[in-house]
Amino acid sequence: MIPWGGVSCCLSAAALYLLGRNNGRDAEVLKSVTRVNQLKDLALLLDTACKVLPLVVTISGRVGSDTPIKCEHSGLRAVILEETAEQHFLKHNDAGSWIQDSALMLSMSKEVPWYLDDGTGRVFVVGAKQATGLVLTVASEVFEESGRSLVRGTLDYLQGLKMLGVKRIERVLPTGTSLTVVGEAVKDDIGTIRIQRPHKGPFYVTPKSIDQLISNLGKWARWYQYASIGFTFFGVYLIAKHAIWYILERRRRWALQRRVLEAAAQRLEQGNQVDLAEFSGSDGKSENSSDIDTSKRDRVMPDLCVICLEQEYNAVFVPCGHMCCCTACSSHLANCPLCRRRIEQAVRTFRH
Repeated sequence: MIPWGGVSCCLSAAALYLLGRNNGRDAEVLKSVTRVNQLKDLALLLDTACKVLPLVVTISGRVGSDTPIKCEHSGLRAVILEETAEQHFLKHNDAGSWIQDSALMLSMSKEVPWYLDDGTGRVFVVGAKQATGLVLTVASEVFEESGRSLVRGTLDYLQGLKMLGVKRIERVLPTGTSLTVVGEAVKDDIGTIRIQRPHKGPFYVTPKSIDQLISNLGKWARWYQYASIGFTFFGVYLIAKHAIWYILERRRRWALQRRVLEAAAQRLEQGNQVDLAEFSGSDGKSENSSDIDTSKRDRVMPDLCVICLEQEYNAVFVPCGHMCCCTACSSHLANCPLCRRRIEQAVRTFRH
């Protein structure tokens, strides 16, 4: 039987190791990106940088837009808006009670062109929703109670439902938020500078500074490595424990089979000696040949208990059906000695 617990621990350790290595690699990459202290210097940097390799930079500033979104419920002005609406209701289950559940009714997302501004210049950010580290603020969370009619409420009740209301949540990236962006800097034909996801490299949009981001990635990389080592040791322990138990169990079965065969051979030898004594002491009267064969066959059969090797086996194990022990020994067993299945009941049997 495969030790799935140990295998799962080893696979988890491998996954944690890969996560830690990726975080550590990202931290090293972020240390090598070009830091732009003032956005006005980015245009000069792009003009002097090599055109063959992409220029990955980190910039900081406040979020701004020429056409911001006005949020309906919170009244904030934002550049990214995600709105969800969930229908909450009570559902009648099979046990006869009511449990609360919800279903998504609406999921909407909007984004307008926006930029970072530090007072010296502007840089547009493209594709920020696919960046790592972007956190949208919950601007509004409103619960609207259900106002259905009596007829509609009766129909829902007959279907096993009780409508409670609708929960609407607005998550936004408001204007004026301080952000740090790591990505590829490019300039188009009209001189507009933008930050976008590089073809190969990091792309972060986060409220943390670049130093905080590097520190967090390094910390998580170490924690993943420690967890990977712990899971590895535990998985190896479980696998080794199962392997040792399997080897000992096989050795126990081999020893048990050897004892049974030795007892059968000894019994056969004793039977042959008895036959020789009977034939040598007979007064000329011979028994029926079929009776002799039957008695010899009965003596050959190893009908001794495999535990004590003294009493004849007379107990049948339920549910496996094996009969290899006497009633005295079977009362001390929890598993069948032959198949290792759990013994639910030991039934005494009689041969005659």
